[in-house]
Amino acid sequence: MNARPLDILLCSTPVHGHVSPLLAVSRALVDRGHRVHFLTGERYLERAAATGAAALRLPAAADYDDTDIDAAFPGRVGLTGPAGIRWDMTEIFLRPAPSQLAAMDAVIRDLGIDVVLAESLFLGAALLASRPRTSRPPLLNLGIVPLGLKSRDTAPFGLGIPPRPGALGRARNAALTVAAEKGVFAPVQRAALRTAAAAGVSLRGFVLDWPSQGDGVVQFTVPEFEYPRSDLRVPVHFFGPVSRTQPSDSALPAWWSDLDDGRPVLHVTQGTVANRDLGDLVLPTIRALAQDDVWVVASTGGRPVADLGTGLPANARVASYLPYDRLLPRTAAYVTNGGYGGIHYAMEHGVPIVVAGTTEDKAEVSARVAWSGVGIRLGTNRPEPGAVAQAVRTVLRDRTYAERSARIGAAIRAASGLDGLERAVVAAAEATADASAGRTAA
Repeated sequence: MNARPLDILLCSTPVHGHVSPLLAVSRALVDRGHRVHFLTGERYLERAAATGAAALRLPAAADYDDTDIDAAFPGRVGLTGPAGIRWDMTEIFLRPAPSQLAAMDAVIRDLGIDVVLAESLFLGAALLASRPRTSRPPLLNLGIVPLGLKSRDTAPFGLGIPPRPGALGRARNAALTVAAEKGVFAPVQRAALRTAAAAGVSLRGFVLDWPSQGDGVVQFTVPEFEYPRSDLRVPVHFFGPVSRTQPSDSALPAWWSDLDDGRPVLHVTQGTVANRDLGDLVLPTIRALAQDDVWVVASTGGRPVADLGTGLPANARVASYLPYDRLLPRTAAYVTNGGYGGIHYAMEHGVPIVVAGTTEDKAEVSARVAWSGVGIRLGTNRPEPGAVAQAVRTVLRDRTYAERSARIGAAIRAASGLDGLERAVVAAAEATADASAGRTAA
C-alpha cells in the first residue's frame, strides 16, 4: 500500500511473552514489503531472523536469559504484590533502558529508520519518547498488554481496578493516581528520573505512561475489551489480537477421541511462561472438577506432563501442547492465569472464562474479563479448588458469559488485524514526512 518500503525498527525486551507477539508483527510487515530491523535479546535472534527481519542483538547490559528469571534476577525471589512489581519494573525493565536507547540511536543513525515500534515494557522507548518529535522518528507503542494510558476515566494501570462511571468514579481515579504515583510506584518514578538524566534525557510524565508521549498506540484487542477513555492524548488504534487461531497439523494426543462422548470440555492452562508451578492453577482445577461429569483438558505449556504427578482423576486429559484450532471450538469453559493472548483466543471462539492471575499484567487482564462480562475473576494466583469449581459451574450454567464472549469474538473476527497495523505504521511515517516537508518549505 506504500509507494516505498519503510525501514522499521521493532524493539522487544528479551522475554518470551513480549517477543512472541512481535514475531507475527515482524513477519506481516516483511511480507508487505517493508524492511524490519528486530532489536531483541540473543536467545531470540534466530526466531526474529526467521520472520525475514534483520535480527539485531541488544547490548549485553540490556540482555538476559528469561528461561529462569529468578536465577537471572535473584533479588526478586520472594517478593510479591507491590514490592514485587516495583522490583521488576526497576531492575528488569528500567535498568536496561539507557543501553536500549543507545542501541536504538545507533540503528536510527546508521539505517535511516522511518518508524520505531516498541512494546510497552521496552523502556528505552520511554526515553526516546521524551525527546522532541523533531529529534526522533515517529514512535508507536505496540499494545501487547492491556492499554495503560493514564486517564481521568480509569484507575492507575497495575492495580487491576475496573472503571467506575461518573464524577465519583473520576474522583476515585484521581485519588488512586496520586496514591500510585506518589506512593506505590514513587520509587520506580524516582529511578526512572535518575535513569533518564544519566542518559541525557528529561523524562516527561510518569514513566509507565510513556506511550502518551509517542505518536500513537496500536492496541491488539477490540474496543469491547478495553476501558473507554474520553481524554486520550494520542491516537489509539484497535486492530484485534496480533495472532488469530491458525490451522494446525500437529499430531493429536492418543486420548483425543475420548472427548467425543458429549460431555462438556473444560480447558485449563497456565500458558507457556508462568507455568513453573502447575500447582498454581492446573492441578487445583483438575482436582476441583474430578467428580463432575465433564472432561478437564489441561495443557502444561511445554513442561513435561509428568510434572503433574500420578493418580490424576479419570476425567482428566493432559498434553504438553494442544492445537487450539481443534480444541477451542469444542471447549465449554476456559480456565487460565490471564495471559492476554490466550484470553483473546478463547473470546475469538466465544468461550466463557475463569481467570486466576495477579502478577505482571495479569491483574489488568483479569479485571477486563470481569468488566466485560466474559468470565469470572478469582483474584488470586493460586485459587482453592472449591473456588475454581464454583466459578466453572457458574459460567457453564449462566449462558450470559458465553454470549458476551461470543459478541467480543465476533468483533475480533471482524477486526482488520495486521493489515490495520501496516496502515497505522505507514500513516505515522507519512505524517512525519509531511510535517518535515512543511518545515523545509517554510
